Amino acid sequence: MEMRKIALVVEYDGTWYHGFQIQDNVPTIQGEIERALSRLTGESIRVASASRTDVGVHARGQVVAFSTGSSLPLQTFVRAMNHYLPKDIAVSRALSARADFDARRDALSREYHYHLLNTVTRSPLLRRSAYFVPVPIDVEAMNRACQSLIGTKDFAPFAGSVDVGKSTVRSVYRAEVVTEGPLVTFHMVANAFLPHQVRHTIGALLKVGVGKDDVDTFRQIDSSKLPGVAGPALPPHGLYLMKVNYNGALDENL
Repeated sequence: MEMRKIALVVEYDGTWYHGFQIQDNVPTIQGEIERALSRLTGESIRVASASRTDVGVHARGQVVAFSTGSSLPLQTFVRAMNHYLPKDIAVSRALSARADFDARRDALSREYHYHLLNTVTRSPLLRRSAYFVPVPIDVEAMNRACQSLIGTKDFAPFAGSVDVGKSTVRSVYRAEVVTEGPLVTFHMVANAFLPHQVRHTIGALLKVGVGKDDVDTFRQIDSSKLPGVAGPALPPHGLYLMKVNYNGALDENL
């Protein structure tokens, strides 16, 4: 049987899942994808993802890859997977990948958004997709603080946990806060992220935005290299993996 490598671009609402990575006795995104693939192909398939999103985190552009002996057309994978998957998970694209493609290691960067709902009253419709902030937010001050995040350096202060002996140096290419009506969105692009890095970063930035900290305090935290001092981490429901960027043939199709 000739094997081929396929990459799927996946969107999901992570509200009811215990993160992406498969676990025993709890629902996960990976578990649902592998179950759907098994029903479609008749094979036992293990998928690898670009990012192991946490409990309650959403995705618009997660990338998963797997090997299969199935000769089904790529578009059939999209239609059939969406038939077998639950309604809060969907495949938006299926792409051919080279045999040695690795969804995580081959990624050049990952793009995350965190949504804040900045209104006086809460929104029942957005309660699972944006963190409610009922007081004024100084977006300009948050963006001044964001400037210190750009570059390659030690981001240990923003890590939820640090493994002994593992590097906490990452490269951040973009960190910016933008507003669209009542939504205030933090955009962050980096080569890779530490555990809970985005949620700790937006938590520290929001303290600047609501006047609990100033920009200089944020910069001191950022440069401290002290593990886990930034935050607090905001809840996962406002966080989205928006896109994973690659180089080469796969990128031309994304």
